[in-house]
Amino acid sequence: MVSGLFPAWFRGGLCEPGYVPDFNDLTLLPFCVGLTLLGLIGSWAAWRRRGAAAGTRGVAWSLLPISLYLTGLLELVWDVVRSSVSWVTHLIFSPTVWAGVALFGVSVVLYVVSGVARGRGRNRGSKEEAQSKPAAPAGELTAKGSEPASAAPAKAAKPARGSKAKQQESSEFDEIEDILKRHGIN
Repeated sequence: MVSGLFPAWFRGGLCEPGYVPDFNDLTLLPFCVGLTLLGLIGSWAAWRRRGAAAGTRGVAWSLLPISLYLTGLLELVWDVVRSSVSWVTHLIFSPTVWAGVALFGVSVVLYVVSGVARGRGRNRGSKEEAQSKPAAPAGELTAKGSEPASAAPAKAAKPARGSKAKQQESSEFDEIEDILKRHGIN
């Protein structure tokens, strides 16, 4: 027997007295070799019909079953698939799991609602403060102290700057549109 043909976990038990091979031990190697051979035949056909790139890709996929077996990863893949199927079937048929899914959904909805309410609470608080604060003339003493006389005109000047900036942006966009139209791009 060639020592590198079988994985170590497979070789150890074969020669021991009283060892009864498991179903997986008897069927996985021939199954993987058969899949690899079928894949290689299909890869040869793909190589002839669609070229070297398709054939090479087919060879790469064809070698996976035997490589998974020889590295011992096939059992790992099988366990993952079996566990996933078991979890899905328990998910579908178990009322306890559905109760857990429902509670998870409720917690996500509550979290999102609390974030929306928190955002609205911040905006509402700042609006209420702005509405409840009486407008004091510039230079007059308030509870927070005196406001400089230049504060009120500065606040009024900001919207004028914003409208001027909007005018500049719109004129820039008009220029860009003109350039695009001249070059035939709509």
